[in-house]
Amino acid sequence: MAAYMRSVICLVSIERNAFLTRGSSAIEESKRYVRGLRRTAVRVLNGPASDGASPVAGGRSREPAAGRQVERALPGDKRLARLVSVARSRTSREHQGKILLEGRRLICDALDAGANPQMVFFSTLDRLRELPLDKLKRATLVKVKFEDIKIWSDLVAPQGVIAIFSRPDPSRLNFAVRSHSVPLSLICDNIRDPGNLGTMLRCAAAAGCHSVLLTKGCVDAWEPKVLRAAMGAHFRLPIYSSLGWDDVEKHLPKPVTVHVADSSCAADASKEKEDSQVNASHKSSKAGDYGWVSTRPNQNNMRYEEYDSDSDSDCEDGGLSLPRLDSKLYHESWAQSPTALVIGGETHGLSVEAVQLAEKTAGHRLFIPVAPDVDSLNSAMATSILLFEGRKQLWKLTQTPERKWKSKAEQQFS
Repeated sequence: MAAYMRSVICLVSIERNAFLTRGSSAIEESKRYVRGLRRTAVRVLNGPASDGASPVAGGRSREPAAGRQVERALPGDKRLARLVSVARSRTSREHQGKILLEGRRLICDALDAGANPQMVFFSTLDRLRELPLDKLKRATLVKVKFEDIKIWSDLVAPQGVIAIFSRPDPSRLNFAVRSHSVPLSLICDNIRDPGNLGTMLRCAAAAGCHSVLLTKGCVDAWEPKVLRAAMGAHFRLPIYSSLGWDDVEKHLPKPVTVHVADSSCAADASKEKEDSQVNASHKSSKAGDYGWVSTRPNQNNMRYEEYDSDSDSDCEDGGLSLPRLDSKLYHESWAQSPTALVIGGETHGLSVEAVQLAEKTAGHRLFIPVAPDVDSLNSAMATSILLFEGRKQLWKLTQTPERKWKSKAEQQFS
């Protein structure tokens, strides 16, 4: 009897375990089914969907995502590192004709202006969907790890998207805000600080300048630091780089009046009132009489890779003869026709050719009075003050009655 009871208990235990196992399997199956319902299918527009990523040569794989066939960078893919290295060197940028843009806003500005994208690196599909995919049809889309972008990014907080573009030709870009521009050009002479140049480009775009001309002594306009400081100004107005002074004149309208920014006129604020009449007819005979003027000739083959904060322009030749220009306060009338403004760098200053061009076009030395014991303004700050003052003066001319404006225009262009 005892043996019979043990066999019954054993049989019941086995059946109970089997039932619990089947119940657990049913629960797991139901969970998997629910997870399957929650999955989102990938939408593919350019070609049939594949069951998985298909390997291709070079340590890469292709997978359908965001309506495009994109590549997934596998371990050993060095394209991002190689292209970033190229974009950071001015010589390589000019030789290979490539630039690097980072961040959604800057990339979108370039695409809207008609720049040609070559390759886009992104960390997530959400970052890729933020870009206008219809304008990336010819670009190669590569998905990389965010850690890889963070390594090569110059930003403190990378956005997870980097694009390589062909170096744009300013004559072929589409600038949407040209209707608000005024006949005012900015000439940057020996601007070697990337932050200053980027800020000056941003000011020129905000003031509605017609164009920006960079001499051969300036830092490259497509330097990553310049791009960040300019906040998309590269794609809002034409920027012509590495120009000799003969080329500068060719890019200016005719007729044009060229003025130079000069900080030396207000050096002695205590005598400002006494010297106001003298300044109107002041004649300069040496480089030291000009603010931000260098006595050294501007060599055509002069190239700068980085901003050099050391000034070696202390050895000025006091006997060097410079053109003679009358001076004007910045708020006086100086922009009454197509105008160009020359801003010199804080280290090397204006070149002699800039002052000669101002004399040739009957220009003036423009200065901004500052408080006593203040040396001068930052070049980018001075640029913003002078550009917006020039815009105000030119804008007033367009608001005059039609007959007066027409007669003035006929006199200026006759």
